[in-house]
Amino acid sequence: MPKLIRASGAAFRDEEDAFVTIEDDAPDPGGDIIVSLARYRAGGESLVARPSGRLGVRLEPEDEVETLEGRLSGVDLVALAFPKFRDGRPFTAARLLRTRLGFSGEIRAVGDVLRDQAGFMVRCGFDAFVPADGSTAAIWAEAAGRHSHVYQRAADARAPAFVERQGE
Repeated sequence: MPKLIRASGAAFRDEEDAFVTIEDDAPDPGGDIIVSLARYRAGGESLVARPSGRLGVRLEPEDEVETLEGRLSGVDLVALAFPKFRDGRPFTAARLLRTRLGFSGEIRAVGDVLRDQAGFMVRCGFDAFVPADGSTAAIWAEAAGRHSHVYQRAADARAPAFVERQGE
């Protein structure tokens, strides 16, 4: 099984990935699957009602995360694709999923996912990562905890530095 890194608070751990990504025209193999947004929109009810396995939906950067509003019941995971390092749209999608859409399931970063982004991903609401550079959970924990202060609010609810200064 493929590997992934899971975050729980400040703790990171390596895990086996039980989910299988299936193409739009492929049959459902059963078990835990990840489908494209297009496939989910076309057959959402039948996918949610599958007799076994969990359901994940993969969004590409150009996919509108808002199209999932009111349609996240039965979705266990949303995988947000990073096609290249400099594309930041999945950060916004993760924050919208957590704050505006109230999604409490797993938000997974896939694609060109690098540890340099770990802290920012956690702040936006990501809690699982498939690193492109083969790094481990220990390396990700170090990278995510690199900055002790933050300068703006995010999905993680950490107090920004200006709020910390007001409490002096």
